[in-house]
Amino acid sequence: MAAIPPVCDFGAPIVDFALPEPATGKTVTLADIRGANGTLVMFICNHCPYVMAVIDRIVRDAKELQRLGIGVVAISSNDVASHPEDAPDKMAELAAKQGFTFPYLYDESQEIARAYDAVCTPDFFGYDAQGGLQYRGRLDASRKEAGPADLRRDLFEAMRQVAETGKGPADQVASMGCSIKWKG
Repeated sequence: MAAIPPVCDFGAPIVDFALPEPATGKTVTLADIRGANGTLVMFICNHCPYVMAVIDRIVRDAKELQRLGIGVVAISSNDVASHPEDAPDKMAELAAKQGFTFPYLYDESQEIARAYDAVCTPDFFGYDAQGGLQYRGRLDASRKEAGPADLRRDLFEAMRQVAETGKGPADQVASMGCSIKWKG
């Protein structure tokens, strides 16, 4: 079932975390990934067709944003009992296959997803350098299928604006994706 997150709560504080990265076995914290010009926290997962349709664009935009001083992290919070394709070993495989330049962390307790009020995959949270929320929108206009290659890059443009000015765009279009699979 598709889910749509609420609009951006400008200035809401970034939430700290310490989560395992299945690909390395290390625990990664917010301090480890925070960028000088802002931070992007993405809730994604392996099985979601909305994520898989644009995973190459997510990786592309993350690389470009990292060059602009934006720290990037992806978190999977799905219940792996109901969705075993989202298990940590599969997360590590996806990160390697797609060439992630950012950590892909496992939120087994789902506490971090709840703290962020994450709703769907993908769900993007873009913060300024001080840790205030500036973007809670979509990657682009793609849905379950990738849209045309020339779609406006909403996430990238918004986070570039945050890196340059400290402010996100006033008008934002919410992301859409699979609901987070909460534990029973």
